[in-house]
Amino acid sequence: MKETIRKFEKEEFHSICDRLSKKDRELHSILLKYGYPPFWSRKPNFETLVHIILEQQVSLASAKAALDKLKEKIGAVTAKKILLLSDIELRECYFSRQKTVYVRHLATAVLSKQLSIGALSEKPDEEIRNELVSIKGIGNWTVDVFLLMALHRSDIFPIGDLALIQSFKKVKNLPADASKEKILSIAETWKPFRSVAAMILWHSYIKDKNIKI
Repeated sequence: MKETIRKFEKEEFHSICDRLSKKDRELHSILLKYGYPPFWSRKPNFETLVHIILEQQVSLASAKAALDKLKEKIGAVTAKKILLLSDIELRECYFSRQKTVYVRHLATAVLSKQLSIGALSEKPDEEIRNELVSIKGIGNWTVDVFLLMALHRSDIFPIGDLALIQSFKKVKNLPADASKEKILSIAETWKPFRSVAAMILWHSYIKDKNIKI
């Protein structure tokens, strides 16, 4: 049987937040304190995957600075343009040696037609995950963020996201050493809208830390 593709759209975002708020008092408290989170959304394209790779293990501001520098240099971010740049040119755009390797692998996969980013929107979550993690430099966190923010899949919980987990532990009053299994078990109650719950938790983290994005 074909897996159902579940998405959430901007028009229903606030109503989903309200539904989660009614069944989870901690999420309710976040919404009371900070209001609804923004409907964070990115285009489901090559540039977005490059952007998410740049965000791996660095601040959002650092990743955006690198992407902005790249766009200043080449305009639209495409696989072909990436492969025309030298390593030195990418380093001038604040790309680390490792991320230079990763975006080159991604660009090669796109140009060789190993990966069709445009076709991903019609595929179920796990098929997309399997396809993307086969490319060097793309792991589950990168896939989760792409599924959630670019494809708006409704039930993604990025367990590898440090800010999300820190926010989760704070609002649920969990010890610092709480296991991933414990966290995922609690998050089960938010199905099939764990993506929206994650956005509420990110919203809380950003507001608590007064982060400008």
